[in-house]
Parts: sequence; C-alpha cells; structure tokens
Amino acid sequence: MTNAPGRPPVVDRATWQTARDELLIREKAHTREGDAIAAARRRLPMVEFDGTVEIAGPDGPIPFLDLFEGRDELVVYKHMWHDGVPPHGQCPGCTTTAWHARDAAYLNARGVSFAVLTTGPWDEVAPFVEFMGYTEPWYSVRGLDEPIGGDMGYLACFLRDGDRVFLTYSTTGRGNEPANSSLGLLDMTPYGRGEAWEDKPGGWPEGRASCWFWSSDADGNATWGATGRPVPQWTRPGATRVESPGRHH
Repeated sequence: MTNAPGRPPVVDRATWQTARDELLIREKAHTREGDAIAAARRRLPMVEFDGTVEIAGPDGPIPFLDLFEGRDELVVYKHMWHDGVPPHGQCPGCTTTAWHARDAAYLNARGVSFAVLTTGPWDEVAPFVEFMGYTEPWYSVRGLDEPIGGDMGYLACFLRDGDRVFLTYSTTGRGNEPANSSLGLLDMTPYGRGEAWEDKPGGWPEGRASCWFWSSDADGNATWGATGRPVPQWTRPGATRVESPGRHH
C-alpha cells in the first residue's frame, strides 16, 4: 500500500501503536484538566430565584419547581423558537442538542431530571414536539425572565433545597457540545467535523462552514437554504419537501 493524498500515512501496527501512545499522553492530560474544570464548576456560587413561577406545559401551567420531579438536581436545555414558523424553520443548532438529549434515563438514575424550555407559545410548541417525537418534557417559558426565560440556546443546571431553587451553572455555544455525542465521535475520525476552522494536514478534504451538515434537503444534500430541514426531521413521518423559506426575517 502507498500513501494517498488526503489520507493518513500507512504504517505497520507497531509504528501506529507508538504514535497512538504518544497521543494518549496528551489525551489523559486533557481529561485531567477537564476533571479540574468540573471540580471548579462544582464550586461556583449559585443564584436563588422564585421556583413557584409558572411555566406552560401539556397539562397547563405548573410551577418551575415541578420540573425537578422530586429530585434535587435539574438540567434544562433552552431551545430557541421562531414564532409562527413550521418545524423546518426552527433552529437547526437547538435541534441537534435536543435530538441528542432524547432519553434522560441515566440522568434520572443519578437523581437528575431533564427538561427542554422554549419561549414559543405552547400551542405552537406542542405540535412541534409531537412531530419530532421527543419524549422528554418540554415547557414554554414565554414572557419570563432569566434564569428560566431570557436568551435561548443554553444548557443550565439547577439545584433544589426543599422549596428553594437555585441556578448553579449555564453555558452556550461550544459549551453545549457535551450534550451532542455526534461531535465527540466526529472528533475521533480522520476527517473530523469537516469544518473549515479545523486544523488538518495539507491535502485533506476542504472544510465547510461550521455545522454545515446539520440541515439538508430531501435528497440528503447539506443546505441551510430554502429547501432544507434540520437533518433528523427527514426521519419523521409526514416530513415533506420544503419549497419556501422556513423563517420569517
């Protein structure tokens, strides 16, 4: 076998193992630094707020406190919303986070509840949740202030002490990546995420704009244009071709 352009060099197994072991040293250092950051995160102060404030869900208004479902900890994802827009026009970035956080069984087993919050009116949110097939609880926080309302596109963590509720942590942007297992797996592959910002050897496939593969047309072609949907929507029953822009600008 000979080396081909745009591909890793071909070596024997012993040479590969030496290179792999060298990288493992860096990976372990990265893991330990991540553990140290998590330890610092656990030592952050927290902010108390009124847990009796009501949010809207499938059974009508309930106090935010109910989202804990009797547990002491709660993780929420704050999903962006575009009023009056069909499912294909909702945020592909928020879709990728919510899609990957589809089953909180292991969080629940650890004593942590999970929910998705959005500023959309519940009569629009409910059919979207049904169409997407989401099984985790969704709620509308329309008109409410931080820390449960306000800006969307965030992961946030809360702690309950009896009837008292506290915000302990919040992150956005690439801070949301721990909820997206696909990105972690892609980072292990030879070509990575296929994005232009990535550091890659010469001759590798050209990278594209960040998150380019999160939206596609009915034929599987990546596009954020007028014919695109967030990619998991094409797996949903009743998904049809898109012929008009999804969002109102």
